[in-house]
Amino acid sequence: MKKVLIATEKPFVTTAIKKIKKIFKEAGENYEVRLLEGYQSGNDLLQAVSDVDALIVRSDKIDREVIEASKHLKILVRAGSGYDNIDLGAATQKNIVVMNTPGQNANAVAELAIGLAIFGLREMFSGRPGGELRGRTLGLHGFGYVARNVFRIARSFGMKVIVFTRYSKSAAAAIGLKVTGSLEQLYEKSDIVSIHVPARGEHIRSVSYDVLKNLKDNALLINTSRKEVINEPDLIRIMEEKPFIKYLSDIKPDNENIFYERFPGRFFFTPKKAGAQTAEANTKAGLAAAEQIVKFFETGDSTFRVN
Repeated sequence: MKKVLIATEKPFVTTAIKKIKKIFKEAGENYEVRLLEGYQSGNDLLQAVSDVDALIVRSDKIDREVIEASKHLKILVRAGSGYDNIDLGAATQKNIVVMNTPGQNANAVAELAIGLAIFGLREMFSGRPGGELRGRTLGLHGFGYVARNVFRIARSFGMKVIVFTRYSKSAAAAIGLKVTGSLEQLYEKSDIVSIHVPARGEHIRSVSYDVLKNLKDNALLINTSRKEVINEPDLIRIMEEKPFIKYLSDIKPDNENIFYERFPGRFFFTPKKAGAQTAEANTKAGLAAAEQIVKFFETGDSTFRVN
């Protein structure tokens, strides 16, 4: 019997749980599904993982302590794209396969990015005269699943879209996107920059002063990726130097108080990470996680392994 734990501080919607359970039921009688939802204590998670074979999480922090407490864990799936909440090194040391579910949340995050752009251009719906998306240049910093959906939506608004990507140049060019020669050039030519890179490796604090100084004086900077890709002191510096730049994100910066003190009306942060917080994305990511676990146990498939 394979014991599968769904551990979520932010639970899946009820319909998603029903469909997830159905996937395991249809896979045979060899799966037992357990739920740990809305838990308040880390001890609750440590106890729950002690005897399970598979684990599905969302933004839950799975550190070395949790990994060590998982005596029988063979596969861990992050129902979402980013997986910086998981200690990959600890999992690898215990021969635990870690997967994500890339693309399942992409449309939800893309719609939020466009929504933030509209909100910023319309002066935060304050009643002050604003602007329109049509005719403006949108710069995509990165060209993964989310950015490709942003491109699709932005084009329907009549925007000009350009991109900087190191690894997907041919894919971008194939659909008619102009690829800039550098990140600095992307920021220089864009009215709105939307960031879509993971919080790891070369991307950590890659949005630095040397990049930000190229922004137009009235540009919008949209971040629906991770706060770690932004060099916060450099962002604060450029917002002081260019008093019409706005920064909008679905995750609060570490120095949130500085934004309130120095830049009123020029920023917006959602209370919690919001990109994937739709019923549709919630369901798709959960179902993908369940299907990947079944394929892993039944056929050894590890297509979406990230460690």
